[in-house]
Amino acid sequence: MIKENDIAYCVRKSVESYLKDLDGERPHPLHDMVISSVEKPLIQMILKYAGGNQTRAAELLGIHRNTLRSKMKYHQIN
Repeated sequence: MIKENDIAYCVRKSVESYLKDLDGERPHPLHDMVISSVEKPLIQMILKYAGGNQTRAAELLGIHRNTLRSKMKYHQIN
């Protein structure tokens, strides 16, 4: 059996709770909701860790700097 890491566990529990709380209502598109919920704080934390250096933050995230800037604009991160 594969052991989940802490992040996967938190996502699983949050989605389970969200689905349970729907009480029969139709859910929003879950993939976009979860990715957006995780991506913004991840970018914010990595930028803080990198001292605001976008090139370093992009390297840590494993994405191109222009992709990081696009995601920052999308999530309204300064």
